[in-house]
Amino acid sequence: MPQRTSLADADCAIAQALDVVGDWWTLLIVRDAARGVHRFDALQQELGVSRKVLTERLRLLTEAGVLAREPYQDRPVRYEYRLTPRGRALLPVLIALQDWGDAWVLGEGETMATTAENSKEAARVQSLVGTRLPELELLDYDGELRDPVAGTPYTVLYCFPSAYARKDAYPPGWSGIPGATGCTLESCTYRDQLAEFTAAGATIHGVSTQRPDEQRAFADKEGLRFPLLSDAALTLTAALRLPTFRASGVSRLKRLTLVVDRDRTVVEALYPITDIEASVQAALATVRRQ
Repeated sequence: MPQRTSLADADCAIAQALDVVGDWWTLLIVRDAARGVHRFDALQQELGVSRKVLTERLRLLTEAGVLAREPYQDRPVRYEYRLTPRGRALLPVLIALQDWGDAWVLGEGETMATTAENSKEAARVQSLVGTRLPELELLDYDGELRDPVAGTPYTVLYCFPSAYARKDAYPPGWSGIPGATGCTLESCTYRDQLAEFTAAGATIHGVSTQRPDEQRAFADKEGLRFPLLSDAALTLTAALRLPTFRASGVSRLKRLTLVVDRDRTVVEALYPITDIEASVQAALATVRRQ
């Protein structure tokens, strides 16, 4: 392996950051740790990297305080690698890279809150069916930590770009972003169909990257009777590699819906959503069918 050139003494913060996460393996390890892959053998299988390279990158990330080694077995001692607060602070970097790749490598560079039916981005979301949501918590609209997966047989997680109590709170040019409008309609449709979802054994959670206070103001205005959860820290987004777009300097979730069972397994992934009311009915049909 070529000798690594240290940039740790450079005055530029970008150079100093690249000294820690300057090759693709380190960022991919952070990506997979955010997805709930914590053990050496699982990381090696996921990444397809040699044991030597993985050992070196894990050592680098641990020494840099991005990962922490936590024992999960005594005899012999074996460790898991989990993101530290410093490591979780890299999640916006990962999402920014994913956003750029979706828009400029896999796409045409257009800012969108949706995608084409046959896009690789759509295939990535649809491939979530059968995968398990890692253990994590999000802030609800009251600022309390809450598991996005409820204790009911099913949880419907509808992810939306942003919804506000006041029309003048939307970012400039919002209506011109394909797929961005319709968040109020979506939430109100779920509100109006709440009894049917409850009878079918499902809990509804709305998820956006907005602040909890913004979500609370919107929920109060529209009379929502289910929680909105804030993924402002991009924890859920990174865990599932959910697609985002940027508007007014903020990463925002593209509109999609996941149906998750009590065991945290995704049983349906609806994306792209071109007909909001039809997507709500599709989520309800999934719950009833299951």
